[in-house]
Parts: sequence; structure tokens; C-alpha cells
Amino acid sequence: MTSEVLPDVIHRAGELALERKAQDVVALDLRGINTATDFFVLASGTSDIQVKAVADHIVDELKKEGHRADHVEGMGGGRWVLLDYIDFVVHVFHTQSREFYQLETLWGDAPRTEFSDEEPGGGAVTGSSEAS
Repeated sequence: MTSEVLPDVIHRAGELALERKAQDVVALDLRGINTATDFFVLASGTSDIQVKAVADHIVDELKKEGHRADHVEGMGGGRWVLLDYIDFVVHVFHTQSREFYQLETLWGDAPRTEFSDEEPGGGAVTGSSEAS
């Protein structure tokens, strides 16, 4: 999968996660695989505070751009925050929780796009149909 097939809001969610120094930011394209949502955006933080900061930033900025989360879960705990926008779901994990739940393995057949803050302006830089 190439990054240009991702909707702009998915790119934006990945960029916003990177703005708060999230690690291992990826988008999984679940279209045709899952009927509940079209995309997952996954990001990791190294502390509960960072996980909350990443999630808050995504919620606040996407809201300003006209995208309101339908449901938010886990903001109080900081280990795994789920932001449900219906067509896409953002998962912000503490690194240990992400390793434990292994959503990338569960959805290993989903095309993935990795985001990197090393590209000018951040954004999606690589894609493949294989799980890492």
C-alpha cells in the first residue's frame, strides 16, 4: 500500500501523534478485512503522561478540523487510549501495553503505512502489506 491511498485525516492523525513525539506510528488499512472500521492508527508513548498527551493532542486538533471522536476510552489510565472516530480508530499505547496486545500481529494481513518525523513535515513514508 502506498501512503497516497490513505485519507487525509489518517495522515493528519499520524502527524499529530508525531508532534507529541509518539513512537512507531503506523496506519493499518482494514478496508475489506474488518467491518467495524476502515483504519487503525497506532502510536506508542514511553510514559502514561506521554500517552495522554498524544491522545489529547489528536482529539483537540482533529476537533478543530471538524473531526469529533465518537468515543474515547482509557484517558484516565494512560496505558492504552482508544479514540473512536467510527471510520477510523486511533490507539495510543504505552510501549509495554502495545507489546502485550500486539494489534499489528492480530491484523497482520492489513496493509500498513509507517509514519516518520524524519521526513520534512512528518507524514507517511513507507508502506507494505506485511506486518513487521
